[in-house]
Amino acid sequence: MKLKNSFRDLTKFERTLWLSSVAVVVLSSILVPDPDMISAVASLIGVTALIFVAKGYVLGQLLTIAFSVLYGIVSWNAAYYGEMITYLGMSAPAAVAATIAWLKNPYKNSAEVEVARLSRGKVAGLFLATAVTTVLFYFLLGILGTSNLPVSTVSVTTSFLAATLLIMRSPFYALAYAANDVVLIVLWIMEALSDPSCAPMIACFTMFLFNDLYGFLQWTRMQKRQSE
Repeated sequence: MKLKNSFRDLTKFERTLWLSSVAVVVLSSILVPDPDMISAVASLIGVTALIFVAKGYVLGQLLTIAFSVLYGIVSWNAAYYGEMITYLGMSAPAAVAATIAWLKNPYKNSAEVEVARLSRGKVAGLFLATAVTTVLFYFLLGILGTSNLPVSTVSVTTSFLAATLLIMRSPFYALAYAANDVVLIVLWIMEALSDPSCAPMIACFTMFLFNDLYGFLQWTRMQKRQSE
């Protein structure tokens, strides 16, 4: 796989989506009192990562690792231990695994990953693993005293599903992450009611939602084009 990825590879729409995402994140950080700079930096890295993930470029996975570490720190500060464990113990390692998987599966030696189709067996195994993970984390997060336990548990579920689908190189990773974005928007709205400095995270995951929806559309197109 070729690793020469740059903003020059982005289409006009992708550049517009990225610049809009950056603008929303920066604006939200400026408008809130005492903004959390770690949240702002994490959000900027995150929206940039998603553009390249949507294109099937491994650079997106490398940026995802950096985002996961910073977001884990933000989650720790907010006592969202489920988010911290999910991103540091699941999303970051999953991004490393996805990087390796993508490097091994380029589409015709290009910078683009080859999109895969899931068998029924893999789908069944995935949903079974997701169910087990959900139950285990519900009790674990309860023991840790995680804030907003039900919503945090759903976030773990959708994150696990999305991260695994990303390693499997399935377009449905984007829909799982879009579901996770909705959960996280709710989660950070609840936190921002008591701590307005968390508002940039709401903006972050709102833009994540738009980027992930575009990612599903883009990967669907990639799959169709590659199969032809």
